[in-house]
Amino acid sequence: MTDEVINQPPPLTGGNAWRGDPLLIQLAERFSESVRKDLDGLGRFVMTQEAQELARLANTDTPKLRTHDRQGRRIDLVEFHPAYHALMRRSIAGGLHSSVWENGDAEIGRRHQVRAARFYLTAELETGHLCPITMTSASLAALMASPKLFREWAPRVTTRKYDQSQKPPVQKTGLTLGMGMTEKQGGTDVRGNVTRAERTGSGFYRLTGHKWFMSAPMSDAFLVLAQASEGLSCFLVPRILGDGSGNGFRFQRLKDKLGNRSNASSEVEFVNAIGEMVGEPGAGIKTIMDMVTLTRLDCAVASSAIMRAGLAEAVHHTRHRQVFGANLVDQPLMQRVLADMALDVAAATALSFRLARSFDEAASDRGEAAFARAMTPVVKYWVCKIAPQLLYEAMECLGGNGYVEEAPLARYYREAPVNAIWEGSGNVMALDVLRVLGRAPGLFEEVLAGIDRDLGTGGRGTIGVLKAAMQVASTDEGSARLLTEQLALSAAAAELRRLGAGRIADAFVETRLGGQWRTTYGMLDSRHDARMIIDTLYPPLT
Repeated sequence: MTDEVINQPPPLTGGNAWRGDPLLIQLAERFSESVRKDLDGLGRFVMTQEAQELARLANTDTPKLRTHDRQGRRIDLVEFHPAYHALMRRSIAGGLHSSVWENGDAEIGRRHQVRAARFYLTAELETGHLCPITMTSASLAALMASPKLFREWAPRVTTRKYDQSQKPPVQKTGLTLGMGMTEKQGGTDVRGNVTRAERTGSGFYRLTGHKWFMSAPMSDAFLVLAQASEGLSCFLVPRILGDGSGNGFRFQRLKDKLGNRSNASSEVEFVNAIGEMVGEPGAGIKTIMDMVTLTRLDCAVASSAIMRAGLAEAVHHTRHRQVFGANLVDQPLMQRVLADMALDVAAATALSFRLARSFDEAASDRGEAAFARAMTPVVKYWVCKIAPQLLYEAMECLGGNGYVEEAPLARYYREAPVNAIWEGSGNVMALDVLRVLGRAPGLFEEVLAGIDRDLGTGGRGTIGVLKAAMQVASTDEGSARLLTEQLALSAAAAELRRLGAGRIADAFVETRLGGQWRTTYGMLDSRHDARMIIDTLYPPLT
């Protein structure tokens, strides 16, 4: 009798993450039929038991560092579970690392948005392996500062073939790229880096120093910041040289991280590692900024996806779990908690795709270019920062069932903080907003005009609040987070309005822009139809 299992939800597998997400379908309605078909297949895959097991194994059997072989030779290898390689193989075959750089007319004008949709669905399954995917795609932006290097490396990166072998780059069928920026004495303040780059007679440089965080250490080459005679510069440093020998990489240890455990992050020392300069001498930070911008978009998209996956798990649980004689989802307080969370997930998703759209249209539209520059740190700040709290609340909806490691919510929760920390923590993002405001205030005039247009009469007064916050922030650096969050909420509300989200947009506007004090979820009142919000954004499986 005690072995009989009752009142437990079935596993959330066998559905389709694409077909079950009305907002994502709407965001992709202008995509080609072939792209939508591809998204349909990907959505089906990420919900299979096989895919879920790959995600679990990649995060439980974590990467292991081998510095030496059995004869004592230095090898500096990181070994991964086959599940990690399977995830990498599929994501690279789908072009997540390369599609925005590929030639051809397919998806032209919407490449960032199409990639964001694929990235979003994949992140709902497993986000750790997407770190090298993101860095590879973004690193090509930095390499464009040196056309010769871009011509040499881009064709081998964009093959859509995953090659995990330990060979020189010229012998491999496909390449991945990583980055090494921060050092233990400086962290975010990369100007304090002490890694040195000395010019050789052949025009190359030899790098000696260390990096405190270098993720995806088995990448084929890395963009590395180091001090040249002209100042901090950017270098492309292959891990293995053309003759098959190591290029002076000495991995010290792998980071024992809270989450993101399928992805290896390392501490490394360089000993006379050979590299080529990327961009102009002394312009290392300028060179990497295009790359950083792309990684920030991926941080927002992935955080939105993790929140979507976590809340989907909570909604699924409450639809099947009975407490006090009724399903949890039918109980008023639970409904309002779920609906309140659903508003934030919808807003975060819409805002992330709004940013991707601005990337696509920036070259031809001044307003979109302004949005891309001014709002990238805003979107990254808010979307990534709300994820841990939201995923905790989703976990609480499952109670003890959500707190155990067998539940995917435990992995989502541990994964959530990394995107808020990586590529600029909250204060760095807020200060970037102030930097734009100080140097190019006209960009925000363009942004506010767009927000005002899309909000319509329902957002009356919002622009005045934003302008007042900007005025305060121009003389009070400590208020930067207030401005950044208000910009994010306003832009998210405007995008929901533009998408025609109706009562869902109304509820977000009234509860997020109305000046209410909110510290937890469940703060909807009876004017908003909580059950409608849940069932619209998370339709019941049929």
